[in-house]
Amino acid sequence: MPEADATPEPSPIPDERDLLLAWLAYLRGSILRKLEDLSEEQARWTPDDALISVLGVVNHLTHVEWRWLDGTMLGAETSRSEAEFHPGPELTVAEACARYRARAAETARVVGALAVTEPCRDGSGRDLRWVLLHLIEETARHAGHADATRELLDGTTGI
Repeated sequence: MPEADATPEPSPIPDERDLLLAWLAYLRGSILRKLEDLSEEQARWTPDDALISVLGVVNHLTHVEWRWLDGTMLGAETSRSEAEFHPGPELTVAEACARYRARAAETARVVGALAVTEPCRDGSGRDLRWVLLHLIEETARHAGHADATRELLDGTTGI
């Protein structure tokens, strides 16, 4: 069973915002590595339709960041669709990776312009710190899904 070298986790960073963004980037990288060398068919594969495909994970997380940053933090109107878990044939691996990277850059831009104590505009009492921790949790959860799917697909672990 193939095993790739793991990317080292982020070093300690004194600035809280930078540390949270570093952990989010670390987890995003893990997920992208699970997807980037798969064929279009492999990227959509699920074991007995039981888990989210790796392509579905990347597409979902791209939308999650958009909803939380643009929607909850900045007040833009957003929506959720089951299609983000099951993208159609028009979404390619290359496009999904490009969209996730672009969203990551936009997330970093938005987060860089706000204090971690900036309240969400949805009246929930949450702040940017809470949102970043939630994005880390959500990304880590789905990294586990991607790990399981990839291992069941071709035996690859540790990337």
